[in-house]
Amino acid sequence: MQIISSKENEFIKHIKKLKDKKYRDINKEFVIEGIKIIKEAIEENANIKQIIICDNCQNLGIIPKDLMYEIAKYECIYVTENILKSISDVNTPQGILAIIGIENEEKQIDYTQDIIVALDDIQDPGNLGTILRTVDSIGLKQILVSKGTADCYNPKVIRSTMGAIFRIKIIECEDLLQTLKEVKKHKFEVVTTSLQTENSIYEIKYNKKAIVIGNEANGVDKQIREISDIQIKIPMLGKTESLNASVATGIVLYEYVRQKLNLNI
Repeated sequence: MQIISSKENEFIKHIKKLKDKKYRDINKEFVIEGIKIIKEAIEENANIKQIIICDNCQNLGIIPKDLMYEIAKYECIYVTENILKSISDVNTPQGILAIIGIENEEKQIDYTQDIIVALDDIQDPGNLGTILRTVDSIGLKQILVSKGTADCYNPKVIRSTMGAIFRIKIIECEDLLQTLKEVKKHKFEVVTTSLQTENSIYEIKYNKKAIVIGNEANGVDKQIREISDIQIKIPMLGKTESLNASVATGIVLYEYVRQKLNLNI
């Protein structure tokens, strides 16, 4: 078994370059790291190109045996502990990474779902990852993201999704405004969040709605607000005027869940 021990190895250089968005976009690949998310990738039939394993970690039994049996079905590349630390993106590596291929085909919007979530220039990778995880938790299978939204394949986003990245179809919109106009043609109402409205999130029915979550600092783009059918806000009883984008998204989406559960009672 050959073990890579040189930082000058071309494959190691390739992995390091995948930390850069432009390089990810060109190669249509991204890196995942850790036992849990690699197990999720296998279970969700992700496009796993290679799995990189720390030789010493394997010998110490850090990676569960049942996972090692599954890993053996893929192309495995072994590296020394020092090399793994050099390509890892976390302080305490678990000894395993994988390169995942990004689906290349054009992604179409599924209009059969009750609601569609759209992100308008969300900037913080942690917020984005948590939103993807929340969308997955309520059973949605897709999300629209504007061109100005943080890269969904950023390592911090990937970690924050806790595996949801493999279950959510990410539809990147060159022009979110035009995409939402097309969504309206399919009998969806566009809903935007705004502090300037009196409409509460609890006063609308969440059926055939496209919910737009705005930028952390500036909110939803003015042009998108102008084409929206409904503007809503989260009622707050304290002095705080606004919430973190991922927290606000969770509150809005779980009102949809509450209504859906009530309908099924």
